[in-house]
Amino acid sequence: MWVDDELSKMITAQTVPFPMLSDGGGNIGKIYGVYDEAGGVDVRGRFLIDPDGVVQAYEVLTPPVGRNVLETLRQIQAFQVVRASKGGEAAPSGWRPGKMTLKPSPALVGKVWQAWTVDKAFD
Repeated sequence: MWVDDELSKMITAQTVPFPMLSDGGGNIGKIYGVYDEAGGVDVRGRFLIDPDGVVQAYEVLTPPVGRNVLETLRQIQAFQVVRASKGGEAAPSGWRPGKMTLKPSPALVGKVWQAWTVDKAFD
């Protein structure tokens, strides 16, 4: 119903550009800990699951607050960069495609602010 009555009016595509599911009975919501037994519905949430089936990030919000799709896309892109580097790169808070990543190492500890200041990659 949400796709027909709401989402279809917010996007120009003929179909929803991502998979959606209905969770009648809350079977999936119970697995992910977002099923509200009293209300009989799943609480709004999003889960970023990598190709290996590992949950890399999740966000659960109460109904009055909407999610930020652009932030979700930024996080997906960041996870893709980190995965492609096999852990050799880290995408700090506010990272965007094309901006500098960090190279995790003991030498970086306590010095992230220096990389932040030099490149201004995180504005």
